[in-house]
Amino acid sequence: MTELILHHYPASLFAEKARLMLGFKGLSWRSVIIPSIMPKPDLTALTGGYRKTPVLQIGADIYCDTALIARRLEQEKASPTLYPEGQEFTVSSFAAWADSTLFLHAVSLVFQPESLAARFAKVPPEMAKAFVADRAGMFDSGNASRLPAVQARHQWPTLMSRLQLQLSRNGDFLFGQPSIADFTVAHTLWFLKQTPVTAPLVDEYPDVVAWLGRVLGFGHGASSELSSAEALDIAARSTPAALPDEVFVDPNGFKPGDHVAIAAIDYGVDPVEGELVFSGREALILRREDQRAGVLHVHFPRFGFGIERR
Repeated sequence: MTELILHHYPASLFAEKARLMLGFKGLSWRSVIIPSIMPKPDLTALTGGYRKTPVLQIGADIYCDTALIARRLEQEKASPTLYPEGQEFTVSSFAAWADSTLFLHAVSLVFQPESLAARFAKVPPEMAKAFVADRAGMFDSGNASRLPAVQARHQWPTLMSRLQLQLSRNGDFLFGQPSIADFTVAHTLWFLKQTPVTAPLVDEYPDVVAWLGRVLGFGHGASSELSSAEALDIAARSTPAALPDEVFVDPNGFKPGDHVAIAAIDYGVDPVEGELVFSGREALILRREDQRAGVLHVHFPRFGFGIERR
């Protein structure tokens, strides 16, 4: 089995989602710590420009976005499953809601001045300023917008009360047993718990706090450090895995061999260009070549991403 390599940094909330999924599945993985802001030259060599965190590397195959990373981990180890039988649509749709609506509320709450001051209290001012500017730039284009903090605070009790009700109906986990839904909500609340300013927004809901403890209790699996240079070398010495065996006709006529650009449509919409080698119901795969990393297959989810001919 080829090693799982996660490119991440400790404070990234979406990286926490990936780390928890690795822990839930009891997987071993290599940890490459990347910069929290651009530029990220070694990561860019692998992705071709995709800048969000985290990224999963398996040899010369690069997986972007935690929704797709979750499906790849499911292929790696089917049990315990992130998609309980009969609930696949429900948990996936709930996760998509959490990664958009709940996430955007949390970002607005964390990025209010009082929270930022607490979060960056021990960070040099120039570093804090650079981080805030970098994140603001991620929302310059795309269809996601920063929710005003006053509106996020206004709506937050409704979101949390609904989570509380869901847990009171279903027990230890959102849908009775652990699923992608739990990990997608948990990492957002974990993010809020990082400062004393935003932690009360979670702590006021005891059932949610108890549930969050159960989800975080899965841990992060067994990780070992790897340098970004070593990860690039692994990619260069590897050959991309065989393409999925799926018969599918793209609704917009894209086909293997097309030169295209793929980008997120919500925020952080930096495009990645390459040769389309696979178009499926859930995923798109680009072939690209880098001087240091060699021939790569970069994988994107179909949902939440756009594709254009170049």
